[in-house]
Amino acid sequence: MKKVAYDTYYLDENYFGQPYPGLVSFFSEYQPKGHVLDLGCGQGRDALLLGQLGYTVTGVDHSVVGITQLNQHASVKGYVVEGIVGNAYAFPISEQIDVVLLDSMLHFHKIDLKNETTFVNNILNQLREGAVFVNCMLQGTNREQVLKNILSDSPHEWETLADTYTEYAEANATFHLLAVKKRGPVPPD
Repeated sequence: MKKVAYDTYYLDENYFGQPYPGLVSFFSEYQPKGHVLDLGCGQGRDALLLGQLGYTVTGVDHSVVGITQLNQHASVKGYVVEGIVGNAYAFPISEQIDVVLLDSMLHFHKIDLKNETTFVNNILNQLREGAVFVNCMLQGTNREQVLKNILSDSPHEWETLADTYTEYAEANATFHLLAVKKRGPVPPD
């Protein structure tokens, strides 16, 4: 497989630091502890936390180094966590998935807008009713509104479980955490 830039970054085993406190809080309190698909999981900081909390986790990333580290740590800790080297943007979402997590995958810059909108719509359409979509991204009024517009334009109804902000101490930044549950198709007028 082709070496990617993150393979070099991930030589530092804790490159992105700890999971956001808001993400820790959400997943600590959320029930039931089901199967999470962590797309773009990197070294697995979130996947390992979720494994520790009792979730079954599949993490997908294109970095061989990151996935190797994730699988090694999960094995040592005995977590039900599997890292897969693959394309997070094209990974299929099975009926067994209860939660899809995106952490720092979306930016909604002009150059990314079309591809990221398609990516989110694919996830939303593949999620089964009752499954949850969780997104963490850098705080920003415009990008947050883009995501909310994608959800409102979706042919599905969504229940908001969390719409909050959390600090990312390692980057001295604030991130927006949005968690929504798929309720079903929007009823006709």
